[in-house]
Formats: sequence, structure tokens, C-alpha cells
Amino acid sequence: MTDQNSTHNAISAYFIGPKAENLDNFRGNVKIILDELEHARKRYAANNEDPDFISDQAKKSPEYAYVSAKFQKAVRNTAKLLGKHSVPFWSPRYQAHMCTDMTMPALLGYFMTMIYNPNNVALEASPISTIAEVEVGEQLCELFGYNNDPTKREPVGWGHITCDGTVANLESIWVARNLKFYPFSLKWAMEENGPLSFIPDDFSVRTCQNVLKPFRALDNWELLNLRPKTILDIPEQLRTRYKISPTFLQKALDQYNIQTCGKHELQKHFNIDQAPTIMVSSTRHYSWPKGGAIAGIGSGNIIGIKVDNAARVDLTDLEAKLNEHLRDFRAVYAVVAVIGSTEEGAVDPLQKILELRQKFQAKGLSFLVHADAAWGGYFTTMLRKAKREFMPAGLKKKDKKEKATTGDAFTERLAGLAIGDEQDESDADDDGSDADAASDISVVHPGREPGSDGFVPGLSLRVETQRDLAALRYCDSVTVDPHKAGYIPYPAGALAYRDGRSRHLVTWTSPYLSRGSVTSIGIYGVEGSKPGASAVSTWLSNKCIGLHEKGYGALMSEFSALWAAMTPDKEHGFMCIPFNMLPSEAAGGSGVDAEKKRIRSEILEKENANIVKDESAMKLLRSLGSDLNINAFALNWYDEKGNPNEDVEEANYLMERVVKRLSIETPDDKPTKIPFYLTSTEFEHELYGDCAANYKRRLGLDASTQQPVMVLRNVVMSPFPTTRGFLKIVEKTFLDVVKEEVEVCRKRNNDAPDYHSFLIHGDKRIYLSYRTMFHIGSHRRQLIVAAELDEHGLQVYRDCKTATEDPLILKTATKIDLTRVVAGRGSFTANLTTASHGILHPDITVRITAVLINRSLDSASRDDAYPSGLMPFYLYGSPEELHIDHILVRHDDKGHNIALSAGSVTLDGVDTEALRNELQDGERAVVATFVGTHEAAMQPFPDTDAEVRDDPGFFFREGARFERVELWRDPYGPKVRTRGLLRELARNEGLRFATGAVVLAEDVVADVEKLNRDPWATPKSVKVAKWREKFSRIGRDKKR
Repeated sequence: MTDQNSTHNAISAYFIGPKAENLDNFRGNVKIILDELEHARKRYAANNEDPDFISDQAKKSPEYAYVSAKFQKAVRNTAKLLGKHSVPFWSPRYQAHMCTDMTMPALLGYFMTMIYNPNNVALEASPISTIAEVEVGEQLCELFGYNNDPTKREPVGWGHITCDGTVANLESIWVARNLKFYPFSLKWAMEENGPLSFIPDDFSVRTCQNVLKPFRALDNWELLNLRPKTILDIPEQLRTRYKISPTFLQKALDQYNIQTCGKHELQKHFNIDQAPTIMVSSTRHYSWPKGGAIAGIGSGNIIGIKVDNAARVDLTDLEAKLNEHLRDFRAVYAVVAVIGSTEEGAVDPLQKILELRQKFQAKGLSFLVHADAAWGGYFTTMLRKAKREFMPAGLKKKDKKEKATTGDAFTERLAGLAIGDEQDESDADDDGSDADAASDISVVHPGREPGSDGFVPGLSLRVETQRDLAALRYCDSVTVDPHKAGYIPYPAGALAYRDGRSRHLVTWTSPYLSRGSVTSIGIYGVEGSKPGASAVSTWLSNKCIGLHEKGYGALMSEFSALWAAMTPDKEHGFMCIPFNMLPSEAAGGSGVDAEKKRIRSEILEKENANIVKDESAMKLLRSLGSDLNINAFALNWYDEKGNPNEDVEEANYLMERVVKRLSIETPDDKPTKIPFYLTSTEFEHELYGDCAANYKRRLGLDASTQQPVMVLRNVVMSPFPTTRGFLKIVEKTFLDVVKEEVEVCRKRNNDAPDYHSFLIHGDKRIYLSYRTMFHIGSHRRQLIVAAELDEHGLQVYRDCKTATEDPLILKTATKIDLTRVVAGRGSFTANLTTASHGILHPDITVRITAVLINRSLDSASRDDAYPSGLMPFYLYGSPEELHIDHILVRHDDKGHNIALSAGSVTLDGVDTEALRNELQDGERAVVATFVGTHEAAMQPFPDTDAEVRDDPGFFFREGARFERVELWRDPYGPKVRTRGLLRELARNEGLRFATGAVVLAEDVVADVEKLNRDPWATPKSVKVAKWREKFSRIGRDKKR
């Protein structure tokens, strides 16, 4: 048996299993827990000689039996409901969100603690689970490389459990804010008549540029940029030098503390006119602007930094923003490094960020560095040598002198790597030497044994990722979510501080001077009551599995190779492009297809044990996929001729259909019918910028628009995806689904002959207003033509126009090639119809005499936003008979817009002959902008025509008058796309030739249904009432 197989076998023992293979083991452990519960309750009662509170007689009563049977049935029915309809997170087929099967130690730890219900807000309510939380804090500090030894000179780390990463990030913001303003609170209290005015003038600290200065002499900029350790050392310095106790100091600062007087008062007192900021990548988690708002910093002061083509923070932009702040004397609370972004699994270059901090501290700008490692924190376990706690049988212990190796040259490249750190200042009395600072900048050495300060490379992480994970030890704080990559039940986030004294900034209690003391952990942070079960669950799982490469590190598997190698040619009708470039693509080479074949032969078709032995394969494996194990990829399809689709919206449509097939949308969906689970996200231009544009180009899509591109994601957490050829099963499932949906995309975008319909306007001259459909390629156009009807058909139309209130619609009698007919101003046969009466007159011959507007409405032809402050229309016809059609400048990804058309409108205040000249005898349309009709504000319009029709306040109705309508010459030709039209009008005032007022007559049509209907969509209604009824029946009494 190989070490690899032994490791996998050991991991398998920690899970119930996709097919409940280990349920007997789990059930046996639950029995142990319940046995101990019984012993605990009986032991306490026996010690106090308590009587039986629930007698045998009560248990034999009919009331007791009835209630017991009733809730037993409720339990069974609820368990059945959950088992039947819950998402199968436990299966390796589920790879959508950051959740999977939880470890048995975690589940058992939560269950065994939950039944005692400890509240970790106070030690007296949770004596054991509080200790477990302290232990978890120390486990995480050790994992990240923080000091846990109070006898050492360096700061002692500290960590605790939070409900999630959002609250941990909020707490880090709270700490950063309070730390930044603590020196100002102190200086205010030291002013004349202040409670600390007696502090001597020789009280000195070092600036962030390492200059020793009297504290009273520091200016605002120097106070704003004291290093974190300098600030945290102040209470101890005041105690040792001036005998000021922490209790007295806290009371003296109380009225000046930012938590008492607020940030505004401190800024006002010291004339600080620029709000400090937090810098984080533009693709950051929503918790950052949310936390900024809650903490009073303001979400607008959470500065987004551009990302590069791998979705990591752009260091050039970060340095530019820091230089701007330095130039403008604007302070920075913190720079956040995202260690495992939610959407892409990207790891920001933390080592470089830390080096930037050193660089800017030398210039006078200091800030905290926080790592948002909610997802990526546990991947640090891949770097550590196993400490071999709970070492299962079959795993061989290596000679302690043996150096670890991964079979490639990584360890040699990593040797000698210096990780940047803030200077570790001594007391203000020191001589300013950098001895301590130098000793605190560690070097990562290869092959170090457990207990040393070195890290050993993991199996499948990129070299850069390993460096940045190793650099977590130099961050001031780290957010990590055990309920993500720790396989712990919700809720279990965590926050760890490099210097544990930081926690005293977010409590109202006196700071403890004794190092490593245990107290009520719940007094720190945001939360009040908190479940002790989360702490024990996390502690037990960490303890049993181990935070090292043979424990949790072995769970962090790879799946990226599958998506990188999929579809090396066009045979399946689509391309699958991983977000992270293949090495050959990143290098600008042409050997991508050859590299995909190599991935398939050297990785996908080999067992893991053989891959590890192959140095070349391991090097290739490390270069694939994301920085961690979130794999983002996108699809695009080829038409029947092998040409790639260029429309972003149509690529998104393919991916949307695939995700709908591979996910649950409503409670009515049957989880067992979904063979493989994926999820999706969007790369929005505002957040991803050039990164999104570059990805569009790689997909063969038009990158000129700001339309978001959809991206599929799979998150690999199950330890079983590579078992028994499972990857090939998954690949076939995925391919089959995508190939089916590609056929839908081809049909949807085929400009083949079809039935088409038009609204009819006019009496003297006939105009046809095309009834657009965004979701059919041959109908995805805005078309206005002048036409002639045969003599009999014209008379029937005129008779029907006066006889019916319904809009008259001309529908082609047969399928026609509309593109060819319009281009040749040809003829076709049509039926005159209405929605309520059907065909009024068949087989009318229609001949196109003029084409006024014929514009494509594919996504590249539309604007990126709805018009603001106006609504645009085409105005056409003659001064005696004018008609208008709403210009469709946008159709968003939710399928929203509205088709508005009105015949025989009245136009007041415009010179008739000038208008006639612009309309060119009825063969040209002009643009009419209804100023003050705010289209963007009205979007989205209702989903049904009935809602529009029944709204008495709807703006576009018979008799409606629009007072300010500006008329413009259309600078584009009839066939030029609409995109940019309104921008061109705004740029060129000379195109405006008149202003007047428009009044709508009775010939008014508003359509949202046909315009936005997707004929290939599968309608799904969320039957919430039905599911509420299912819940209401559980536990309900039957008629007696």
C-alpha cells in the first residue's frame, strides 16, 4: 500500500460518506454522546439527591403517549422532507458553492455540545466550550505562524470564533478604525485640564519613519501613521514609566475614546478633513462595503483596487493609490489582501503587499495589513509538515532528519525568500537600531521539520500561492471561515490577530496585562450570545484531523485539470476556456491544443500516485487552474459552420441554460434528478475592467461593450472526486448537457425563414412597425418600413381600423427570409389579425417601398445603460400623419424592456415644412427625445401586458401629452446599429432642429410579453404556498 493510498484511506474515515458508508461509525459515536448525556444528568441528580421529576406513571399516561407519538411523527416527516429535498452537498457531484460534507468530528462536536447549550458570551455559561474556543484561537494562530508562546518577546497571537467571515471582517474594520484614532484620544486627554495632562513632556514614541519624538510634538499626520505596535505598546509604556494603571487609563480616555465621542468629534477637534480609507481589490466580498457602512467609515471610503488578468489585486494600481494618499496627506486604515476570492479562488500577492507597506512606512505612511482568508486560510495546512497527531495506522513516519521534497525545483527557488514585515519597534528608549526588525523578517527555508518556523511546499499549489500563504504570519489579522474549507457546520467564522492586544480595542473592559490569560472570550468583538457548539466543533475537527499537510492539507484536492483540458477541438460544438490561462497561453505561445492533450494524458488519465512521481506532471499540475480550488471557466459555442459566436449575451445564454440544468432553482426541483452541480457568477465591467475584457477576447467574444460576461464555477471540496474514474463520469455528464444546450443556441440565433409580424400605422401611407423579439435571432432587430398593400387588402385594413379597438397586426402567411425581403424591398403574403379575433382577412400582398430603420439589436448594437432623463423614439410619417416607436437602446440580462408604438400622434409647436423636409417625404425617420420622461427610472416595466394595460397611471396611454419633445436628425444610416446614438446626439447640438409637444391618439400599443419572451425557456413557478402547506401539516392534529 502506498503512502498516497494510506492517506486517502485515513481521510475516508472522517466522513459519513457519499453513500453513508460510515454511518454505523457515526451512529455509534452518537450513542456514546447520548450515553454520556445520560450519565451527566443522572450524576448531577444523584449528587443532590433529587427525586424523579418525570415519573413512570406519567410516562404511561395517554397524554404522554399521545404527545410523544405526535412529535415523533413530526420528527420523522420533517427528516423525510429534508432528506428528499435538500441539496446533496455530501456528494462529490456537488461542486457549486463553498459547502460539502462535514467531517464527523465536526458534526459530533457540534451535536455533543449543542445538547448542553453553552453560551460562549460568558465563562460562567460555558466553562468548557470557552476553553475550546481559546484552543481554536491558538490552533489558528499556530496555523498562520503567529506566536503562541508568552515567554517570547514578540507579541502573542490571539483568535476567536465568529458567526462568519462577514462579522470577522467587520471586527477587523472596527479594530483598524479604533487603532488609527487611539493616539488622538490620548493626545486630547493630555491637553491642559485633561485627565492625563500630568504626563511629562518626555513621553516619546517613534514615528513610522523610526524617528524618536515627544508624543506632544507629533503632528496629525504623524499621529495618523504610527505603527500598530507603537500604538499597542503605549498603555504598557505609560504603566512602566509613569505608573499609570490600565484601569485609570481606560477611565481617563473614556470621554475621548472614538467609541464614546465618535469619529466625527475627533476629526473635528484635530481638524482632520480627509476620511481615512481601506483599500481592497475591486472584486472584494460584499462584507467590506457593508462593514465600512456599519463601522461609520462609509462604504465610499472602501477604495477598490483594479485586478489583473488573473483577478489578483493589481500592485501597480495599489501603489499608485497609496502614492496619491501620501501626496494628499490622506491616511489609510488598512490594505486588505484577499486570500482566496469568492468567485475565482484568486490569492492576492500578499508578500508584495507587505513589502509595499515597508516601502511606504519609510515615506511616512503606515497602515494595517489584513488578510481576508475566509476561503483560503485552511489551505495553509498544505504547507506544514505533519505533526502526526492522531496518526492512523499505515502512515509511515519519516526520519526526522529527512528533508521534505516535492520532486521539483520549488524548494531551491523558495530558499532565501525574504518576506516583508513591518518593523518590530522596541521601547521608545531604544537606540533606533533595526536589530529587532531584522530578526523579525523570517526567511522561508525548504524541508524544515515540524516545530520549526519554516513551511514545506504543498503538492498542487502554485509557487506564488505558497509564498503568499507563508506570508500570512506577517499580517496584522486574518479572517478565516472554518465552516468553509474547515468542513465545519455553520456558523463558524474566525478572526486571528498577530498581536492579541488588538482585541482590547473592541471591548469596554480593562485590558489584561497578563499574557496568555484566559477570560470570558465573549466580551471581545461584535457578537453577544454565541453558540459554544461552534467552538467545540471546530476544535475537535482541527484536533482529530490536524492542521498540517497529512491532515487538512490532504483534503485540498485539485480538479482544475479537467476544465483546462476539455474540448481540445470543435467536435462538441463549444469551447471551454478556464479563467486562469494555461502556461502556453500565458506565455503567448501557440501550443494550447498540444498542452491540453498533454494534460489529458499526463494528469487526467493517471492515478494520483503516479502523477506525484512525475516531476514534469507535477510542475504542469501546479500551473493549472486557480490559486486555490475554485475553478472559474466559461463556455462559448460554434455555429454549424464552425464559426465561434461573438455575442456576449448569447454566450451568457448558453451558460445560463447549463447552470439551470445543473442547479436547483425552486423547491419543486428534485435534487436527485440533477446529475452534477455547478454555479455561476458574472464578471462585471465596473469591478473587473480590463480583466473581463481580456477574458471576453479569449472566448472569441466582442470585448467592445461593458456587458458582463457570465462565468461558471466549480468548488472542489469533496475528498472523493478522483476516486474510481469519477472525473470521466463528471466530464461525460457535463459534455452531454452542454451539447444539448448548444443546439438550442444555434436554433435561437439562426437567421432562418420564420413567421414575422408587424403593427400597422397610417391611412394615406402605410407603415409597418416590426414586432421585435430579443430571444430569436431572426427577430432581433428594430425595423420600420413603408409598404403598399394590395387594393382589397388596403380597403379591408381601413374598414377594420374603424371597426375594432384591438391593435391590427399583419402576420406573414408563410415563413419568409425577412433579411432578404427587406434588403431587396420585396413582397410577401400576410394575414390581417388581432389578438382577440384571430385572422380578419387572409393573404394580403405586401410590398416594401422604403426602409426607414433596419437596425440589429444584438448585444453589441445596444447601449450599456438605459437612457437617463429622457426616453427616445423614432418619429416617422408625414406632418399630417405622424407615428412614433420607442427606440430599443438596451435589453438587460434580466430580459427587460418595453415596445411602445403609437400611430397618428399630434405634434405641436414645430414648423410643418421644416419637419416635412427632415422626414424626406416619409422615407426617413428622425429621433424624438421625450425630455423629462426618465426611462432608466421606470425600468424594469411590468412582466405582463395586462399589468401595463390595467395601470391607470401608465405614462404611455391615449391622450397623454409630453410637453418637451426634442427632434433630432438621425446621424446614423438606417442600418447602422443603435449603440452610441444618444451619446452622439448629446455631443452634437447641431443635430437638434426643433422642439415641440406630442399628444398620443387612440392608436397606442405597449408590449412587454412578446418583446421579452424566450420561447426556449422552461417556465418555473416557485410554489411557496404549497411548501408552506407541507410544513403546516407536520405536527397537525388529526380530527379526533
